[in-house]
Amino acid sequence: MSNIEGTPMVWVKSTYSSGDGGQCIEWAPAHAAAHGVVPVRDSKAPQRAGLRVSPAGWAGFVTAVKNGELGAV
Repeated sequence: MSNIEGTPMVWVKSTYSSGDGGQCIEWAPAHAAAHGVVPVRDSKAPQRAGLRVSPAGWAGFVTAVKNGELGAV
């Protein structure tokens, strides 16, 4: 998922990703702002399919992470 609908994406690693190479996700905030959909991918495997979530869904996920509501898998 290097681009969606012809728009190249600039990926940003989540500040909640661990620094030891595990649990790394990236999202494309500029694309989200321009298109109303938040692309999310695994930074360790960027060539694999990612997810597209609604801004509300993404905000809920980020809030849950910040509040420690999601356990490690």
